[in-house]
Amino acid sequence: MSPPGPRPLIGLTAYRQTTSWWAWERDAALVPGCYLDMVWQAGGQPLVVPPVAGDDAAVAGGAASVAGALDGLVLIGGGDVHATRYGQQTDPRAGGTNDDRDRVELALLAAALERDLPVLAICRGMQVLNVLLGGDLVQHLPDVVGSTVHQPRAGAFGTVTVRAEPGSAVSRVLGERFEVLCCHHQAVGALGRGLVVTATSDDGVVEAVELPGRRFVVGVQWHPEEGRDDRLFGALVRSTTRETT
Repeated sequence: MSPPGPRPLIGLTAYRQTTSWWAWERDAALVPGCYLDMVWQAGGQPLVVPPVAGDDAAVAGGAASVAGALDGLVLIGGGDVHATRYGQQTDPRAGGTNDDRDRVELALLAAALERDLPVLAICRGMQVLNVLLGGDLVQHLPDVVGSTVHQPRAGAFGTVTVRAEPGSAVSRVLGERFEVLCCHHQAVGALGRGLVVTATSDDGVVEAVELPGRRFVVGVQWHPEEGRDDRLFGALVRSTTRETT
């Protein structure tokens, strides 16, 4: 149970797509409820930050304003980052790309890092973190590992065993060996500036990265929210300026 008082304000990025509810079918910002539940359960106050259309300067200005109001940031999962963001041609098997979402999330993350906000980057979010820092992505993981264990089919989760590096934030929170739920056909390729790999799966895929020297910047390729595991969300909240534990 969280103690009384203001909860740290935790921004969550969002999908932007046509969505149906009641009698409506409209363009909407969308965050799966499990992310909201995990932030709340961990002691934070979730705030949805949606993709918006705009030029780079306008988006960067808006992102700076938002980051200045937040205590922490969660980059949620979703569609693939557009390959042009890391200097490659798009693989035809890529899906769910959204230029507005890429632009907003990259700007928001840059602003958050500039302010040393705690960041938890999940699945696509970890890939955004890597791309922002100059890394690239493996565009279709089965070509490299020879299996679809990390995403059995579109929208399906695979169970993957992960080994975390001793002493890393991930290992302190979750232990050194554990099973996770994954749903990704892309993965970290060349590592971004300053990032260190802190967990891998048994087939060598990068499953977690961290940015040393920060209060808390952790990217995980799996989906803790799907397993209703709030421990990493709790670590994020505890790293904010208004601790709740």
